[in-house]
Amino acid sequence: MTEDQAVLIDAAREYARGELLDRDRAWDADESSMAEVLPQLGEMGFMSLVIPEDLGGLGCSYRVYADILHELSYASPSVAVAMSVHNMVGHLVAEHAAEPKRTEWLTNWGSADSFGAFALTEAGAGSDVGAAQTEAKQVEGGYRVTGEKMWITNGLAARWFLTLARTNPRAGKAGLSAMIVDGNEGGLSRDKIAGKMGIRGSETAVIHYEDIFVPDDHLLAEEGEGMKVCLSGLNGGRIGIASQATGIAEACLDEMVSYAKQREQFGQPLAEFQAIQAMIADSAVELAAARELIWLATDQVDNDKVAPSASSKAKLFASEMANRVAYRAIQVHGGTGYVRECRVEQLARDARVTTIYEGTSEIQRIVIARELLRA
Repeated sequence: MTEDQAVLIDAAREYARGELLDRDRAWDADESSMAEVLPQLGEMGFMSLVIPEDLGGLGCSYRVYADILHELSYASPSVAVAMSVHNMVGHLVAEHAAEPKRTEWLTNWGSADSFGAFALTEAGAGSDVGAAQTEAKQVEGGYRVTGEKMWITNGLAARWFLTLARTNPRAGKAGLSAMIVDGNEGGLSRDKIAGKMGIRGSETAVIHYEDIFVPDDHLLAEEGEGMKVCLSGLNGGRIGIASQATGIAEACLDEMVSYAKQREQFGQPLAEFQAIQAMIADSAVELAAARELIWLATDQVDNDKVAPSASSKAKLFASEMANRVAYRAIQVHGGTGYVRECRVEQLARDARVTTIYEGTSEIQRIVIARELLRA
């Protein structure tokens, strides 16, 4: 890692712990949106981490990208997932959009006005992405899109929606195409999904498409290649969520260690008890292992090696690890850890969804097993 890259990661750490921690607690308490800090995130370059430098981005490697998301997640998992999704959409635009739209979109990708969302999931198409029914009828000059997407991160503030839509109703998965839908167009409406267990500062919405016109040049790749485009994005997206999980786990571990040193029982600090030491040690080892898996996955991506199971292994292990560490953190805190005044209570709720979005743990196991069984 270069000195400049290390400085960027340190800046992310300093900003997150200095500016985001208290805000994240407030967003969790009242389910308000992290979008208020988008201008700051844009100024620091976090909204264009993987955008090429010649288009105004930072052009980060995925190794640096993962480390920055880890630092953001330590203080605000909500900000981290928002940046993960936004950058993933930007990466897909860079890879698959045609000129001049590619340059037009990406030169402004670091602005809060260009916030991106990944509109993939539907009520009847969660893990089964190919079952998407949102329809894109071809018309002169483009498409008319009608349908509904669910559980869309960044859905309330986003301008650009990378949308998977059915352009050929008779072609199964080959009838799906990926396109960029402008959220400022009439016909697109949004409903907030409230009452989430965790990551409450991250926007989650239902997106309604009502006969929205999408120009031909908003298509990514070729018609019928929507599954290919979207699944290629999930490879980097899973690295992002794995990094979110390790950030949460490190915060839990630090809270655990600090409390164990302060809290006394039976005349001595909790840190003196072997049972507590075992929970701390196991958490530290699992966190270190998760980060190594993430770095292995980023090495694959940065060196253009196609190995989907690398990101799946990282995401599977890191997300389940974060839940185990959060469980131990509450256990060390005892009753104190069970109330909202204690941060580990929130971190445990935040950790839970990491095993669900960007592909459930069960889906990751399928990806990993299939790659091995094909060998």
